[in-house]
Amino acid sequence: MELKNSSNNVIRLSDRRKRQDQKQPGVPHTGRSTAPRVIAVTSGKGGVGKTNIVANLGYALTRLGKKVLILDADLGLGNLDVLLGLAPKYNLSHILTGEKSISEIMVEGPGRLLILPAASGIQELTQLSKQQKVRILSELDAVIDHVDLLLIDTAAGISSNVMDFNVIAQEIIVVVSPEPTAITDAYALMKVLALKYAEKNCQVIVNLVSTAQQGIEVFRQLNLVTERFLDMRIDYVGSVLFDNNVTNGIKQQRLVSDLFPETRASKCFQDLAGKIIAQPPTLMPKGDSHFFWHHLIENHIL
Repeated sequence: MELKNSSNNVIRLSDRRKRQDQKQPGVPHTGRSTAPRVIAVTSGKGGVGKTNIVANLGYALTRLGKKVLILDADLGLGNLDVLLGLAPKYNLSHILTGEKSISEIMVEGPGRLLILPAASGIQELTQLSKQQKVRILSELDAVIDHVDLLLIDTAAGISSNVMDFNVIAQEIIVVVSPEPTAITDAYALMKVLALKYAEKNCQVIVNLVSTAQQGIEVFRQLNLVTERFLDMRIDYVGSVLFDNNVTNGIKQQRLVSDLFPETRASKCFQDLAGKIIAQPPTLMPKGDSHFFWHHLIENHIL
């Protein structure tokens, strides 16, 4: 299969294997032959702490020895860099204009996290054209094999940008809080994924819970309606306890996992990272990530 990018150069997805062992500037090579995992972290409603979960989860995964790249896919209102106290000179908008390559906009965060920052306050980025999506796709193609995990921090909601970033992933994690509106919107997101995009599996993390049991109860509510009305299986990853230290870290533009590693929220992130690493590859909904670009292009973008 082949397609053309905005420079009219042919991109052959079959050539990814040939490039797999080539060192990309600014991107550490993992030295392993296994395929990277691609996980989209999404939410139906804003304000549930999704970006904070992505950042702390990524940090916890690096503590387990994994090379982690986070793509801030909230393209028009990206704030991952702000959360981490970073001030990148370039972002994804510079890729779309052709000014920079993906390795040139990549910055390093705490724990050697690799970050692809989004732009903020650019409305045009909230509705990408097919050509723009292909450009991001081809740039990601150049670095995906050099990390163990790619975490995609989507925007909240059910826009086409959000859906496209979800469907390219092997795994989709939906972040929800105990608020009734958050639960309702999480189900709405799953409904669109199931009915319009034929997604068969989602995972759930419940944030801002007062007890672990509350997280299980929120998941139970979601599971009841998805089992009854959707052809979708949802799995429970775990929960993150409400912790004032998270807010303290945000005010200091530091991750709670880095600033307060022994606090209860940090221990939750460590537990979640361990569960994700322990997940057998056979449980991944879409199989080998070397085919996920093909999945996106064939079925959803082109």
